[in-house]
Amino acid sequence: MAMMPRMELRQGQSLVMTPQLLQAIKLLQLSHLELQSFVEGELERNPLLERGDEAAEPAIANGAGESAHAADAETYARAESLNTQEGIEGRLGTGLDNVFQNEQPKAARLETQGTDSLPIIGGAYGGSGGSFEEGPDSFENGLTSELSLHEHLGAQLDLAVTAPADRLIGSHIIDGVDDSGYLTESLADIAERLGVDLKRVEQVLAIVQGFDPSGVAARDVSECLAIQLRDRNRFDPAMQALVANLPLLARRDFAALKRICGVDDEDIADMVAEIRRLDPKPGRAFGGSATETVVPDVFIRTAPDGSWLVDLNPDTLPRVLVNQTYHARVSRAARSDTEKAFIAECLQTANWLTRSLEQRARTILKVASEIVRQQDGFFAHGVEHLRPLNLKTVADAISMHESTVSRVTSNKYLACSRGVFEMKYFFSAAIAATGYGEAHSAEAVRHRIKQMIDEEPPRDVLSDDAIVSRLKESGIDIARRTVAKYRESLRIPSSMERRREKAAMALAGR
Repeated sequence: MAMMPRMELRQGQSLVMTPQLLQAIKLLQLSHLELQSFVEGELERNPLLERGDEAAEPAIANGAGESAHAADAETYARAESLNTQEGIEGRLGTGLDNVFQNEQPKAARLETQGTDSLPIIGGAYGGSGGSFEEGPDSFENGLTSELSLHEHLGAQLDLAVTAPADRLIGSHIIDGVDDSGYLTESLADIAERLGVDLKRVEQVLAIVQGFDPSGVAARDVSECLAIQLRDRNRFDPAMQALVANLPLLARRDFAALKRICGVDDEDIADMVAEIRRLDPKPGRAFGGSATETVVPDVFIRTAPDGSWLVDLNPDTLPRVLVNQTYHARVSRAARSDTEKAFIAECLQTANWLTRSLEQRARTILKVASEIVRQQDGFFAHGVEHLRPLNLKTVADAISMHESTVSRVTSNKYLACSRGVFEMKYFFSAAIAATGYGEAHSAEAVRHRIKQMIDEEPPRDVLSDDAIVSRLKESGIDIARRTVAKYRESLRIPSSMERRREKAAMALAGR
């Protein structure tokens, strides 16, 4: 067969992922903190972008011209509720048709019997937006300076050690202590880095381990507990044997512990009670790394007529505008082709960002509204009425792709009268029902297992087989291995371990 070059004309379809499309998809899965950081970076890079609450000159988001600012500002002021198409699109313009289906979010009002209303959190749309402005009620004025563990240990080191070399060694040891109070760096590495003898590092470590809080700078849990017991003058040979066999204590194998420690039932109960009074993480009482507070992206509350109201949290939505006045000014001043290209690129990026933020807000609202509709029983009656739900069910209901729903529900939280929940919490596998009943949610079954174990009497501890039997009596068809898996996911020990623990507690209470 002869080989020769030739030209052919073929027609096909393919999806081209432009940088703007990739960024729009990425924005969906960002948490509100990550989104704030991303927007801050764009505000620094793009001179045409400005915060909505800092606009000193006419600015619009749809790029229609300077004369459109008055109407845009009026729309901006009206957009206190994010449940209408006008409220959202009037602020940031139209959506990206090439990313998601550009459907208007219907009013998020779902007819049902509601529970107690959740108080409205946050101000109207267009409030602070998460910014920390100067003022009498500013964020900085509400902060208090906490003494960190390293600062606390460093102050004690200055008083306890006078030799410069030992003080340097002690500083390196303190630097290796984590927020829980444990020394995470080996003494050999510290000695090698400082060029000193290992024995001298051990001597300084003994000094640091005598600092407050008791148990600090320990290298493992056993050493941490041993330090605290020595400070209490309770580290006798029997207690030393108990601390050396913590895995047996974790398994609640009290028979083996009594044999190793050489004590009776009453003594082992007292020793275990003494261990429980110790602090396995002595450093947690001091200010460590900043704690991230979970801020809900969506609020669910009940309306006077009993329907559900789904509102976006305005504090998690960045307010960004395009300054068209400044764009017109710099465009007239641009002379070279490079300057004109830079200004055009900035305008295109700014318009894209405002549209993407708008589309992200609308998509979150649409997905959250469908979750509330699907899980109406949970919001009205609690976790026992959580229904089986998967991504495909929600995606089909709102005409989106499963991957889009997955991105929207990642790192997003929903607040209702029952608490704050991650959106992915409402997606649960189905557990078959006995007979022809309706399937049960895996999360609801897990909750019921926990309730049964919490209510079991000390003299009648439920085995996994007994739990299976009781669940089947209530219409839940479940296997024993599934019960064991759910129990382990809840960090509940086996029936034998629970029986040992409750027996030890009964001895300690005598």
